Amino acid sequence: MENNSFKALFRLVLLLMISNIWSQENATKQLSKYNYQETFAPFFYTKNGTNTRSASGQPGFEYWQNRADYQLSAKLDEAKNEISGTSIVSYTNNSPDKMAFLWMHLDQNLFKDDSRGNAVIPIKGSRNGAQGQIFDGGFKIKSVKIIVLNKGISTEKEVKFIITDTRMQVFLPQELNSKGGNVKIKIDFSFISPNEGSDRMGILGTMFGKIFTVAQWYPRMCVYDDIQGWNTNPYLGASEFYLEYGDFDVNITVPSNHFVVCSGELVNANEVYTIEQQKRWELASKSEQTVMIRSAEELKNTSKSLSQSNKTWHFKIKNARDVAWASSTAFIIDAAKINLPSGKKSMAISAYPIESNGNGAWSRSTEYAKTSIEYYSQKWFEYPYPSAVNVAGIVGGMEYPAIIFCEYSAKNADLWGVTDHEFGHIWFPMIVGSNERLFAWMDEGFNTFINTLSSVEFNKGEYKRKVSDLHIESERYTNPNLEIMMSSPDNMKEVNIGTLGYSKPGQGLVILREQILGPERFDFAFRTYVERWAYKHPAPDDFFRTIENVAGEDLSWFWRGWFVHNWRLDQGINSVKYVDNNPKLGSIITIENFEKMVMPVVLEIKTKNGTISRLKLPVEIWQKNVDWSFKYNSTEEIESIVIDPDHVFPDSNESNNVWKSAN
Repeated sequence: MENNSFKALFRLVLLLMISNIWSQENATKQLSKYNYQETFAPFFYTKNGTNTRSASGQPGFEYWQNRADYQLSAKLDEAKNEISGTSIVSYTNNSPDKMAFLWMHLDQNLFKDDSRGNAVIPIKGSRNGAQGQIFDGGFKIKSVKIIVLNKGISTEKEVKFIITDTRMQVFLPQELNSKGGNVKIKIDFSFISPNEGSDRMGILGTMFGKIFTVAQWYPRMCVYDDIQGWNTNPYLGASEFYLEYGDFDVNITVPSNHFVVCSGELVNANEVYTIEQQKRWELASKSEQTVMIRSAEELKNTSKSLSQSNKTWHFKIKNARDVAWASSTAFIIDAAKINLPSGKKSMAISAYPIESNGNGAWSRSTEYAKTSIEYYSQKWFEYPYPSAVNVAGIVGGMEYPAIIFCEYSAKNADLWGVTDHEFGHIWFPMIVGSNERLFAWMDEGFNTFINTLSSVEFNKGEYKRKVSDLHIESERYTNPNLEIMMSSPDNMKEVNIGTLGYSKPGQGLVILREQILGPERFDFAFRTYVERWAYKHPAPDDFFRTIENVAGEDLSWFWRGWFVHNWRLDQGINSVKYVDNNPKLGSIITIENFEKMVMPVVLEIKTKNGTISRLKLPVEIWQKNVDWSFKYNSTEEIESIVIDPDHVFPDSNESNNVWKSAN
């Protein structure tokens, strides 16, 4: 009995010791959070293709969108900072639905004291809004009328309208027919320009006069689409725009000593420029080098004289979704020719004050604009407009069709960067008309991506950007406290918009191009997306489906991890063993995926004699495995193995990325 008791006690102590050792080892072993059934789950797309949007990502055979053509007139009162005007919008309903009412954007109402946008500005402030300015902001809508043509006679009829914050609902006297029904609406309006209008427009005081950068300045049609009907999300300042395409005819009346630049083509140059300046325009239209149209000396001689008279500038632009303009006595103006792949020409134009002048600053603006537009036209899709204007003003950087506003104090790399970025927006979202109000990544992110390529090309890499170290950036891109990228900017902390709207989607496309598809396959798929959806309204699925169908890859795992969810990546090396303990027979390497995101695996293997080789494993190794063992045909001892040696994937934990031989 005593002997048996001793044996039982010994076995118990031994089991406890083994259990304790196992517990200690298990405590130090990293546990994986990866679930391959979730990452590679079927049915990424929740809807099948439709007659309007094909399952392949292209517009369907019954795709439609509505159209808005505008006749606009504006008058600038410089003393009051007031713009008054009239808009006649010809709205064509190509949808299959009849309409009893229309919705319009009144974005200037953001600057009313009681606007929803003002209500959500935090105590610490925001760039969205009027920067604390107290003034009588917002639209004054004087009348809304329907223009009726009867037997060649045009009459105007007042109609009911309701203004709700930054939207206006216009009630039609009779339903607008589907599939081609047209109505003309005339609106008289005015507003006081904010000094700093949500960093999208405003007024800059300079030595030789104010610079007015004017945008969101007329009532604009909301989009009615096949996804959610009327898109009437209010303008809160952070989210941008979603607009219909059409032709614009614009007349802008300003003091006679002002010079105006605007989206589109100036059609009355002979009325607003001197004969000498017109000759310079003609020279610039044929010149590869920048030609001065209005010099600093001319500006000094004419800008300070008080003007008692007005001058009207007339512009036209076709197939655009908006127009913006700028006016000032203080503009230096220069220009040069833009060469387009088809053989057509456009004009790069810069307008800036003396404060911005200089070879390290805005004197190179036209060079930057010309080079940027020529590159994107060759790479993705031809620039469609007769001019491209860069305006120096109070706005840090903002884009509109054929015109951009940039910070007047920007110089050198900063000026190149903002000019290139804002003109990149001509492709996203001015040509490819995505819904910026909901999906910032589809314009800001795509544009950030194409900027990485153009900066490498410009002037043999003069402003080439440093390649990102994604191990360092992983915390910024995959921090669990971030909102998801698919969120509307209005649903993101303002501090996170730069990451989620710009850099994370941009970096995602870099990974997709450089590491997953390769430049040739990616570029063809991306170019196809632009061509398919030029002057149309793509949704996220249209982009995802196009890339997959054209490149021939199921990328649902990538969209889930990077775009739809905020998952982390952590790939690590578990062990290295030699076959039969003999290095000459090869080695068995075991790696593991510890977090929810997956990526292909790149391994750098160094042997004892110093030979270094690279091995790339496809993402499919994770399709049904948490860890993966494979044979590496080594013929000698391995000194070290490194996962992702170039830091091209956002691996959030470097501690398990390196294996070193104990010998």
